[in-house]
Amino acid sequence: MKSRTNTWAAQLEGRSAAEILTWAARQFAPRVALGTGFGAEGCVLVHLIAEEQLPIDVFTLDTGLLFPETYELWRRLETRYNIRIRGVQPALSIGAQAAEYGDALWMHDPDRCCELRKMAPLEGELAGVDAWITAIRRDQTRRRATAAVVEQDQSSDRVKINPLAAWTRDDVWAFIRANDVPYNSLHDHGYPSIGCTPCTTAVAPGEDPRAGRWRGHSKTECGLHLPGAVAPLRLFRPGAKGAA
Repeated sequence: MKSRTNTWAAQLEGRSAAEILTWAARQFAPRVALGTGFGAEGCVLVHLIAEEQLPIDVFTLDTGLLFPETYELWRRLETRYNIRIRGVQPALSIGAQAAEYGDALWMHDPDRCCELRKMAPLEGELAGVDAWITAIRRDQTRRRATAAVVEQDQSSDRVKINPLAAWTRDDVWAFIRANDVPYNSLHDHGYPSIGCTPCTTAVAPGEDPRAGRWRGHSKTECGLHLPGAVAPLRLFRPGAKGAA
């Protein structure tokens, strides 16, 4: 599989995002999906999928902790493009999570919170596909700098497709403005990277664009795009045998 993904990556490097998405649909539909967190890049991909009328499923991880502005954008995108973006919820409600793991888990163990509210639901969704499409760009973080247009998911035989890998932030915003793509209004108020409400703050001028994510913690990624990110998770239960 890895040699095949390397061949695909070489063939598709330099192709437009629309061409890469069209290839993904032809190669993998109906077992291909886009998971979007409604960042600016994700909105670009939703636009392209809708404009090209591609048979690509679109879903989002609805953690129950998203900003009101994010939920509003979700509705706007569905209305604008006449598509359905499925909401995937965690097994535990916020209240149930608090009862089992303690109040505000995101404050004292943000990694565990991301496992419960993002990683585990994503694992369930991706179990039913052969390829998943992401909105990552190489210039976002050092970890993402080597992302290929097509690569093998390091925890499975699943293919990971990154149509915007070679795009820059300026490319994204130029496309949004040229095509009047809906985007999160928080971007206009100092939020270049937007996640869950308790773990996202505005960024001051001169700060890294992701400085507002998990501020006060060493954490810089939710874990969705780290090696082995969607391998089966063994979730911690307080008091469970073997719990550290």
